[in-house]
Amino acid sequence: MVKSGRAKRMEKHHRRHKGTGALNLVSLMDIFTILVFFLLVNSSDVETLPSTKELQLPESIAEEKAKETVVILIGETNLIVQGKPIALIADVMATKGNDIPELREALLSQNDRVLRREARDDIAGREVTIMGDKDIPYRLLKKVMATCTESDYGQISLAVLQKSSDKLDNIQAAR
Repeated sequence: MVKSGRAKRMEKHHRRHKGTGALNLVSLMDIFTILVFFLLVNSSDVETLPSTKELQLPESIAEEKAKETVVILIGETNLIVQGKPIALIADVMATKGNDIPELREALLSQNDRVLRREARDDIAGREVTIMGDKDIPYRLLKKVMATCTESDYGQISLAVLQKSSDKLDNIQAAR
């Protein structure tokens, strides 16, 4: 059977384009690029402190966010620096004076690891954050803070839960 020129062209065209499904990667790459930038921008300004269920932090209306610092956790039984237990609370309370030698050694060892380069030389710029239950004894908190000061940490912050200022306004209005 003799095919016309048009039939031959159509057959050639159908053979050439048969089964070639193409995926357009340009738009897919655009979507992933936008997703990566979104995640990078939104993840940089969040500071997460270690969380334990047994601690009930005090509340505050402070507006300033926490910075990346050395974290001291005062648990029920242990004193923990950067996730490592360093001393028992009972031993700390039994010692006389305000110095806790184990805490001082741990803080001095953190100087090179955690602190920013600028804060290594600047004692007033060194920061430490203390996390503790709102019912810990003041004497224990005083010992921890005094040891931090003796270990050349110029700024001491206490971790608190932020409560809205609306509640404070309602409390002051009720008085």
